[in-house]
Amino acid sequence: MTRTELQSSVRTRRTLVLMAFDAAALAVAYFASVMLRYGDDLAPTVWAGVAGVVLAAIILQWILGLTTRVYLGRVGVATNEETIMLGSATALAGLVVFVANASSDPHWVARSVPLSGTFLGLFVMLTVRAVWRQGTHRFVPPSSDTDERAVIIGAGASGARLVHSMRSRPEAGLVPVGYLDDDPWMRNRRHFGVPVLGTTADLERVVRETGATSIVVAIPSASKDVIKPLVDRAAELGIAIKVLPPFAESFAAHADVRDVRDVNMRDILGRAAVETDIAAIAGYVTGKRVLVTGAGGSIGSELCRQLHRYGPAELMMLDRDESALHAVQLSIHGRALLDSDDVVLNDIRDQAALRRIFDERRPEVVFHAAALKHLPMLEQYPHEAMKTNVLGTANVLQASADFGVETFVNISTDKAADPKSVLGYSKRIAERLTAAMAQQADGAYISVRFGNVLGSRGSVLHTFTAQIAAGGPVTVVHPDVTRYFMTVEEAVQLVIQAGAIGEDGEVMILDMGEPVKIVDVARQLIAMSGKNIEIVYTGLREGEKLHENLFGGAESDERSKHPLVSHAEVSPLAADVVRSFDLESTHLGMLQAFEDWVHLPDPAAHWAS
Repeated sequence: MTRTELQSSVRTRRTLVLMAFDAAALAVAYFASVMLRYGDDLAPTVWAGVAGVVLAAIILQWILGLTTRVYLGRVGVATNEETIMLGSATALAGLVVFVANASSDPHWVARSVPLSGTFLGLFVMLTVRAVWRQGTHRFVPPSSDTDERAVIIGAGASGARLVHSMRSRPEAGLVPVGYLDDDPWMRNRRHFGVPVLGTTADLERVVRETGATSIVVAIPSASKDVIKPLVDRAAELGIAIKVLPPFAESFAAHADVRDVRDVNMRDILGRAAVETDIAAIAGYVTGKRVLVTGAGGSIGSELCRQLHRYGPAELMMLDRDESALHAVQLSIHGRALLDSDDVVLNDIRDQAALRRIFDERRPEVVFHAAALKHLPMLEQYPHEAMKTNVLGTANVLQASADFGVETFVNISTDKAADPKSVLGYSKRIAERLTAAMAQQADGAYISVRFGNVLGSRGSVLHTFTAQIAAGGPVTVVHPDVTRYFMTVEEAVQLVIQAGAIGEDGEVMILDMGEPVKIVDVARQLIAMSGKNIEIVYTGLREGEKLHENLFGGAESDERSKHPLVSHAEVSPLAADVVRSFDLESTHLGMLQAFEDWVHLPDPAAHWAS
């Protein structure tokens, strides 16, 4: 019988095997204790008492083991849980035997025998279990010389599980040769035969000594501040770098070699640590009817996915794009028949249809993410920005106020801070409309402002990736242009958090970290591709800034309730003023008037006059 067959046979008879083994361990332990206690003075009459004590100890061990389900698969063999439960059961059984023996007159055996026999037996049980578990870790040797030799960054629990997975799955082509960890307590650690060889400062030495061709960052919570320096050092050493993604991304609570992937720009630019107050969020979302406009977009779809986890009574996903609704419904439920009432096909420009939806569904919380966002397109068609970003927002605000919405969160952009473009002005006016509604309606009406979202549709990363795949060139508007970046998951986390802590009428501004030079992003992506791609500068477009600001000139960075969320005041603008601009009679002169209006320092005051 092979080892695999033996292990399989033992597992199918687990209860009987464990009970029989523990009985044998106790019998041998008691026998050894008796021999040590009596030595040459052991009389034949003692054996009768020994047999009775051993039988009682075994029966009690079985009873307690079955009662606590140690023998019935409640806990894994040689796990911490089994060690605690088995130790407790064996010690209790031994204590009962000790008390019974000590109370008898005369004693069945010497009083020390039940104690020494119990703990010697427990030692044998635990030791053999540990050896068995170690033996089940069957590591297959590397299959070829072409396998990558990998240095693992992080010798904690995730690093240990990753190495176990690597050694168990040689087909993955990664062979762990050592750990690097900056924690002094890890200095002499060894997991599954793989030692800690130093700290990250020793990377060059370890790569040289081990012949490593790649490094794997086994820290799922690693921030960009951890990953970016390692990416740069890996590039200098000419080796590949991979990461173990966050558990939320891999949908796994364990580290597996199949989850390891190459570093991407989300790892380098995003992954800031976000502390979420779950209780505060649940207080205004759980059990409530929640509506998300623009639910099919990059922000809206992630909003729906995260809100779904908080257990709203009803999650209504509204968008004018049926294909986008199909995609978000599929991502949440694993199916998308588009025949349920959680998807709502509607254009926020259609005020009458929007009001019917609010009247029928009565949402209590609204996240307004519907917007047109492409800056050059809106410079060309400013009246479309007016229809969607301004009048559409006014429609959603008015419906929310009329039908008793408790919390309204307007999604804004950093381009609304000291705006220069049609997009910026339209979103700034949306913030001011929200502030005005906060003064008129019951409930909380706030705006949330943040910068570029990594991976969103039409983002610079998609553009650069497509250009690199096509062989270049990569186009950058200016060598000094900078932008703020955040992953969509982190941005949405903070949006939902802001809804819990925002004051009525405020603009909540998310901390995006430090701005990043776009040309550095392009160079990093080119370096990661391994191609020799030219970068071409095209010049700033109409309405485009060299540097974006998260705060306007009169806004202060006040963070009283969350370290990553600032509070700012914005002057209100009545919806009646906005609606006085008549788009029904649109003609070239009218569009030109609107384009002139959005570029004025104070367009609302000019328009009101």
